[in-house]
Amino acid sequence: MKRALLASTMALAVAAVIGVSAIAAPAPSVTVSVPERADNFQLTDQTRLSHELHYFKDAKAIVLMSQINGSSGSRKAAAELETLKAAYKDKGVLFYMINSKDNRDAAAAEAKSQGFDIPILVDELQLVGESLGVQREGEIFVVDPKNSFKIAYHGPLKETAAALDAVVGGKAVANARVEVKSGTTIAFPERAKSAEFKNISYSKDVAPIIQDKCVTCHQKGGIAPFAMDSYDVVKTMAPMIRESVRASRMPPYFPDPHIGHFQNDQGMTASQKKTLIHWIEGGAPRGTGEDFLKTNAGEAPEWPAYLGKPDVIVDLPAYNVPATGIVEYQNQKVDNPFKDDTWLRAISVKPGDRTVLHHVVSNHVPDPKLPKAKIPGGSVGSYTPGAEAQVIAKDAGAPVPGGGKLNFQMHYTTTGKASTDRTQVGFYTLKAPPEFIKRSTVIFDLGLMIPAGEGRHKEIAYVTMPADAYLYTLYPHAHYRGWSVELTAKTPDGKEEMMLSLPKYDFNWQRDYDPIEPILIKKGTKLIATWVFDNSTNNKKLNASNKDSEGSPIASYNDVVRTGEQSHQEMMYFRINYRWADETVDNVRSDLQQQLMGSAAFGMIDDNYDGLIQESELKGMMASLKPRFKALDTDNSGALDPAELKASGFKLGIPDDAQIDL
Repeated sequence: MKRALLASTMALAVAAVIGVSAIAAPAPSVTVSVPERADNFQLTDQTRLSHELHYFKDAKAIVLMSQINGSSGSRKAAAELETLKAAYKDKGVLFYMINSKDNRDAAAAEAKSQGFDIPILVDELQLVGESLGVQREGEIFVVDPKNSFKIAYHGPLKETAAALDAVVGGKAVANARVEVKSGTTIAFPERAKSAEFKNISYSKDVAPIIQDKCVTCHQKGGIAPFAMDSYDVVKTMAPMIRESVRASRMPPYFPDPHIGHFQNDQGMTASQKKTLIHWIEGGAPRGTGEDFLKTNAGEAPEWPAYLGKPDVIVDLPAYNVPATGIVEYQNQKVDNPFKDDTWLRAISVKPGDRTVLHHVVSNHVPDPKLPKAKIPGGSVGSYTPGAEAQVIAKDAGAPVPGGGKLNFQMHYTTTGKASTDRTQVGFYTLKAPPEFIKRSTVIFDLGLMIPAGEGRHKEIAYVTMPADAYLYTLYPHAHYRGWSVELTAKTPDGKEEMMLSLPKYDFNWQRDYDPIEPILIKKGTKLIATWVFDNSTNNKKLNASNKDSEGSPIASYNDVVRTGEQSHQEMMYFRINYRWADETVDNVRSDLQQQLMGSAAFGMIDDNYDGLIQESELKGMMASLKPRFKALDTDNSGALDPAELKASGFKLGIPDDAQIDL
């Protein structure tokens, strides 16, 4: 230690004497070491796509290189890493750069200017760089997934090929740890404070975070598998908590924090994440003070606490779900409890058995013997895994015409254990008609086709708003292959604004995302949904609950996947709730709904959203139009415009009051 300090001091003295204007930063004041194994993490790259380390268990090796923007050293190393990637492209090796210094916008600009093909994982909180022991740019970490994600090699780039050959060949790396002596150092301020992590207060700092972000689910009677109701529980679960937070699985709130602001934000702030992780890395000490979780322990309410008991509760018929096999959708019709036209302010669906209930969608079924309702019909609530109650925006309501039936479409999945589901639906009513009508529509693609084995397949669909509207809710939905999703608004003048981005979609936590304030969307704006799907062998969720009656997997990575209702099939779906700017309960504009559905038919085919349909865009169910393409192209432009598609007679076949409010 004394020798290192003396060397550092001498270097500074020499630099001062000879007048060097810029020198490398002094060595860190704490001992930095590379761990034996790489702990799991999830980071988002410069394109807003997420990557989780332990997801890629089937990779032969994973190469991580520390990188910073604007550095000639990093740029040179990145070019060499691209060459190395090309040499190993058919050997099952993944390549990444990790940036623990710059923000994502800067990383995106750097990647664009330099033409990087390798993703840059942006480690904004520096938690990954800290745990790996990164000190400077150009450090290589070769991770061996087949050996519990052991860091098989750490060192400079020049010896990486030899290390990869050993790992891919199932052999030990001859020289597993090589000092990296060159390259700009990267400052990790929290690392220098690591000795103080043991002083983080459980009572004052940690317990309030858990109470705020975790206890809603992790309490007695909650949907989580255990209650966080004392220090002892948190201490026992600390390693799992650390891994879940680093992997961005918990809390289960997934919007990109840089895009949009939404109500009921359950995500941890950067400060909260670092405090919790560092406290655990400091040994998760109890310290002194009140055990806030124990003294405030409670029990989950039967209905959402912020809504209270519903005004009306409907018991859906019990359904016996078998242990295995495919269960066809069940449509359960019940008498409408509302004899007169009613407006809802909120709806809460309480599953009887969350393990088997995949989703509930609903609609009002009018009585043909009654006069046509004065208010539009539509959804009367929905449920998907992880969903919360649906609360209608201020001054608006969801309409329910009086009389008739309420139909609930129930999708059940088998788990290997027989179960009986008894779901309830709670309705919260408005005492007087609202000013505005809550409307819903979906952006979807019946022509969805995911190639066999494709790891990152992209699909695009859109709707064009025929009039000004205010967005209330954004809700994406896919099945097990859904990887990420974004919604972009493109105005008629070509400007684009991101409304929502989920870098990693989680099938088990499908939520409504309600902007803090309704967002004005101008007439002619395209709302573009972009989905990325994973049909590769890395996606272990595909076989999670897709078994036939004999227990054999139904889903196959070798299949081309198309749109389908069951979980082993796939959906590209994005619901939006909104109101028309000039529609009120006294001025119903159902004509706008019809126009909107017409644009959805066009938008699900027009993959490049250029306002025209090329023949190459007719795929899946839409391929049936190919034989007629030339005849439909009446202006011989080589593409179909909206009028030509309409003339073809193609329709979605979905009425205004269809079950679209998933």
